[in-house]
Amino acid sequence: MDPATAVRRRAVQAFAVLALLTQTGATAIPWMVDRDASRIEMSVRAFGGAHSGRFADWRGDIAFDPADPDRTRATVVVQSASLTMSPAVASGRATGPAFLDAARYPLIRFDLRALEPLGGDRYTARAEVTMKGVTRPVAFPVDLRVTGDRAHLAGAFILNRADFGIGTSGPWNRLVGQQVTVRVALQAHRA
Repeated sequence: MDPATAVRRRAVQAFAVLALLTQTGATAIPWMVDRDASRIEMSVRAFGGAHSGRFADWRGDIAFDPADPDRTRATVVVQSASLTMSPAVASGRATGPAFLDAARYPLIRFDLRALEPLGGDRYTARAEVTMKGVTRPVAFPVDLRVTGDRAHLAGAFILNRADFGIGTSGPWNRLVGQQVTVRVALQAHRA
């Protein structure tokens, strides 16, 4: 099959799926993230100690139906330059050209594709993370509590920074751990 035919076929299939979802009412309820009560943090072992940081500038869009968590979708877009670390001197290195390269890659994107129930308030989140133009899947446990019109989600996942081409060359590479832990705590209310 030639490339043009393949593209047309995929477009028709995508349109058919969209039409089916629209006809069956398969849309989840929109929620608004309470940014003041939420946080996105990271930590990494480096230079013989643990270093943590927090992203200050980000936005999130969530569609969630507590009665049908499989339809949950969320997108969180983070400004990579907004990372502040402890100690402060690490912030410039972390957002600089050797690591996140915030000038060339200003956005980090997290796309939640599914929440799979594990029982009670526990779920497995399946998502994709995009940094420096590279997208990788992640799956991790989360706690999700819904009380009336308020929801609180907390979870953590580990990324291998080398999978995204972060800090893979130069003198700092051997002094910084490959594994980066990302912790997310989001609070939201029905829109």
